[in-house]
Amino acid sequence: MVQLSKAAFLDRDGVINRDKDKGYIFRRQDFEFLDGVFEACRRLNELGFKIIVVTNQSGIGRGYYTDEQFHVLNRWMLQRFREEGAPLTDVYYCPYHPEGKGEYRKDSPYRKPGPQMLLDAAEDYGLDMAASFMVGDKQIDVQAGRAAGAGRCYFIRGKEELPPEYADVKQFESLAALVRGEFGR
Repeated sequence: MVQLSKAAFLDRDGVINRDKDKGYIFRRQDFEFLDGVFEACRRLNELGFKIIVVTNQSGIGRGYYTDEQFHVLNRWMLQRFREEGAPLTDVYYCPYHPEGKGEYRKDSPYRKPGPQMLLDAAEDYGLDMAASFMVGDKQIDVQAGRAAGAGRCYFIRGKEELPPEYADVKQFESLAALVRGEFGR
């Protein structure tokens, strides 16, 4: 019998990097890693989690930056994690938005709260979703994790608060605090 892997699904803005008031982050100079994120990801790697970023990138669809600009930033981010000994497994993103422009103007099951990015990753990497978890700083992240069958969802407090019906979702100040609290160190 094939052993399935487990994953830590991470939203990007607000979990890995500071979600700035400047709006859409697509340039290195605007990308600020949150404290403890590398240590947290090293610990998740040690515990055998594949670390998969799932991020809505409606700025592409709205014409604020290009797909290529996103990929340039993404390659740099992945390299920084490798340099820190905390490699990420993959990044899934959705450029679509109902108010996007041209080909990007559409509803998509890939756009969170839709679960398709997580479901594709589960298929691509042979993931046991019940052993996996989702971390986000918005209600739509929790909704996507639940819809995809993630065993747990965690919420990073920041710009949004979860409504009372999400009382079962553990909340933390940061990914580093979550990993320390749930997985030691």
